[in-house]
Amino acid sequence: MADMPTVQPQGPDQLQLAWERTYLAHERTLMAWIRTATSMIAFGFTLYKFFFFLREQETAPQHDQLLGSRTFGLIMMGIGVFILAVAAWQHQQRMKSLRVYYPQAPKSLAAVLAALIAALGILGFIAAIFRQ
Repeated sequence: MADMPTVQPQGPDQLQLAWERTYLAHERTLMAWIRTATSMIAFGFTLYKFFFFLREQETAPQHDQLLGSRTFGLIMMGIGVFILAVAAWQHQQRMKSLRVYYPQAPKSLAAVLAALIAALGILGFIAAIFRQ
């Protein structure tokens, strides 16, 4: 038999699959940051509201503390919003560098979710600040 060329079965392009795996890894990472930030924002807001409710039920005079429950809840909410903003910025930078090599990468749904959660976190933070 003469040198017959071997026919390779047609399958997905390995480089394309590698870029898709990288894209999905970036999406998963941002989703993990969203979960962490949402937990911090929600826990901070819950602490704030719980102790605000308890303070309204008390008849004894209030003692202002340096780091009371209100301040602690606000700090947790602020940290949650801050880490979400930093994670979204980092994700945007990584997507920009990925699109140089993989221009057909889809738009990030995780980035849209991060923006919505950040907006809700900022609204909760503002509501807690202006609520005495």
